[in-house]
Amino acid sequence: MTHQFPALTSVQKRELQDIALGIVAPGKGILAADESVGSMGKCLHQIGVENTEENRRQFRQILFSADERIKSCIGGVIFFHETLYQQADDGTLFVKMIQDKGITVGIKVDKGIVPLAGTNGVSTSQGLDGLSERCAQYKKDGANFAKWRCVFKISDATPSTLSIKENANVLARYSSICQQHGIVPIVEPEILPDGDHDLRRCQYVTEKVLAALYKAMSDHHVYLEGTLLKPNMATAGNRCSTKYSAEEVAMATVTALCRTVPPAVTGVLFLSGGQSEEEASVNLNAINKCPLVKHWGLTFSYGRALQASALKTWCGHNQNEDAATEQFIKRAEACTFFLNA
Repeated sequence: MTHQFPALTSVQKRELQDIALGIVAPGKGILAADESVGSMGKCLHQIGVENTEENRRQFRQILFSADERIKSCIGGVIFFHETLYQQADDGTLFVKMIQDKGITVGIKVDKGIVPLAGTNGVSTSQGLDGLSERCAQYKKDGANFAKWRCVFKISDATPSTLSIKENANVLARYSSICQQHGIVPIVEPEILPDGDHDLRRCQYVTEKVLAALYKAMSDHHVYLEGTLLKPNMATAGNRCSTKYSAEEVAMATVTALCRTVPPAVTGVLFLSGGQSEEEASVNLNAINKCPLVKHWGLTFSYGRALQASALKTWCGHNQNEDAATEQFIKRAEACTFFLNA
C-alpha cells in the first residue's frame, strides 16, 4: 500500500518555492555558465585561446562583471565547480559578484554523461554517489539551486524504454537529494538535435521522456513547486530536410509540455540546444506567443545563445573585455525583449 511520507517541512517547502519563483520572475532567465573544463576548452579553441584555468576564469569574469542592467534579465547563474571558487581580478569571489546583483547562484552537480551498461548507444548521467555531501557544502558556499543533465538521442532504436526510465529515476533521485538540503533542482532531460528526425518525432519523444520524468518525480516524493524544468524545444533534427517555422516549433513544444508537465512545476527554462543566438530568441518569442494555455512561466536557460557573441568579441585580448561584456548584456536584453514582446 502507498503511504505518504513527509519528506520536507512546510518551512523547507516555502524556501524552495521562493527560490524557484525568484529565478523565473517575469522577464528573467538563467545564464548557464556551467561548461565543464572540456566543454569550455572547445569554446576557447574556436577563438584560438588555450584552455587554461586562467583563461576560463577570465572569460567568466567578462560575463559576471556585467553592470546593473543585467538584473532585469537574469534571475540565476549556473556555475561549474571550478568557477564557484574563483575570484575576479580584484579578489572578489564570483559568487559574491552575482549575489550582489540580486541574482541567485546555482551549481552543476552531475558528473557527466556515461554509457548505460548493457545497451547500444544509450547513456545516463553519473554523480549520485556523494551528492548529499556535495549539496550540503554547495549550500554553505552560496548555491541555492542545482542542475543535472541527462541526454537522449533520437534514432530508429533510441531512446529505448530502458534509457527513458533509467534517466527519469536518476533525475528524480537527484531532485529529492537537493531538496533535502534546501537546493532547488533544475531537471534537464535533453533530446539532442542530432539526426534527421522531423518535428513530430521530436515532439513525440519529448512527451514520452517528460511523462516518465514526472512519474518518477512523484514516486520519489519530489516537491514540484520547488523544482524547475530545463527541456529542449521540440525541433527537427539538424539533418532533417524539412524546415519548420518558429510558430510550428512553438506549437509542438507547448503541446508537449501541456500533455506532460504538471501545473505545479514553478517554471520552464528552455535550453538553446545547438540553436544560433537568433534562432533561440525567435523560437522563445514564438513559444510565449503560442495561443495554447501555459501553466508555467516559460523562459530561457541559455549558454551558447548568451555567450557566443561575447566569446568572439573577446578572442583572448584584454582590450576587448568591455566590448565582450556589452555583447553579453545585449544578448540577455534581447532574450528578455522576446519574452515580453
